[in-house]
Amino acid sequence: MFETLRSVLQFRDFEWDPVERRLARAANVDDLRAICKRRLPGGVFDYIDGAAEDEVTLRRNEEGFERLEFRPRVLRDVSGIDTTTTILGREVPLPLILSPTGFGRIADSQGELAVSRSAARARVPYTLSTMATRSLEEVRDAQAGVSTDHAGAAVVDPRRWFQVYVWKDKGLLKELLGRASESGYESIMITVDTAVLGRRERDVRRGFTLPPQIGLDTIVDGVLHPSWTWDFVNADPIRFANVVGRDDVDGSSAVSLAEHMAAQFDPALSWSDVEWFQSIWDGPVTLKGIQTVEDAAIAADLGVDAIALSNHGGRQLDGAPAPIDLVAPVADAVGGRLEIYCDGGIRRGSDILKAVAQGATAAMVGRAYLYALGAGGERGVDWVLDFLDAGLRQAMALCGVRSLDEVDGELLRHR
Repeated sequence: MFETLRSVLQFRDFEWDPVERRLARAANVDDLRAICKRRLPGGVFDYIDGAAEDEVTLRRNEEGFERLEFRPRVLRDVSGIDTTTTILGREVPLPLILSPTGFGRIADSQGELAVSRSAARARVPYTLSTMATRSLEEVRDAQAGVSTDHAGAAVVDPRRWFQVYVWKDKGLLKELLGRASESGYESIMITVDTAVLGRRERDVRRGFTLPPQIGLDTIVDGVLHPSWTWDFVNADPIRFANVVGRDDVDGSSAVSLAEHMAAQFDPALSWSDVEWFQSIWDGPVTLKGIQTVEDAAIAADLGVDAIALSNHGGRQLDGAPAPIDLVAPVADAVGGRLEIYCDGGIRRGSDILKAVAQGATAAMVGRAYLYALGAGGERGVDWVLDFLDAGLRQAMALCGVRSLDEVDGELLRHR
């Protein structure tokens, strides 16, 4: 009996690396979220995970994809799957853009540097947030240090975009855009859905500030999450890296998001601000936060290069439309006049395929890579980008399509 058992039972080698152990337990983005929740203090996780008010829009962003059903075609030769496409005139290996997310270093001390390096290896555009905790120049230098992708091919000219808000201080904005241009950022992405800050009630309950303030509750939370705490206390202080020393609110002292918005963000923003950006930026312009067909048409008339259909991950107006529900009507309205990015609710490669089938040029992810960053640092971000790539290829093969050129609305039906 012992010989029989020995022939069928094999023990796994113990993995000594804690990051690899965590990632080995993950099968999808929801698993990364669960690992991230265990590792990060409650207030930090809620800042990443939370949304506005009752978080209805947050849930609907994902549910929108669930309502779309594939119409698989069979008996087709899918031995060669081609996921390449073009974004802003340059070829990419898959239709994916990494969304701008603020304050990345609360998930992992490397923050935006880790994410930008992973994006360079995956050869997809990375968008640095104005509210980032690493500077324009630091991210440029981090990507310059990436020499090869996962296949060992040389990485040349990694793609960097810069997200900007409409601030009251136009001089500071102009300075930031000049630095972005000098550092090789190819495009700017203007966020247009933040005239005021949405009510993010998880942050209200936690009394969350940026950077987090220390109190008895945070000390207890830190003790209960030792690996995150050790990483946090051994890193440099967290700042809004792009405006350190240039602005009164740069993260040097704790501030609530609402206070920061009131001090810096201009509620008088209008379409004329878009024209101002176009006049001073010599490169592609994307508007992030378009939520109606009417505004998409205005953007096309103004000659912007792309729009991101986005409700800020559900963090602004609760009750806003899910981006995936907007893709088809917007694509019908603006045709090929600009590129369309679907930002919100992407959790699988099959979601990317659904967005493209509806008429999107590419999909954007934010929370997915933040969960990965919190779960496993830079290796976690590598993991999730590989997962999305593999999932897209698998979904295409099972649907009987060999390239993105074959993907259209006939691939889907609404349940």
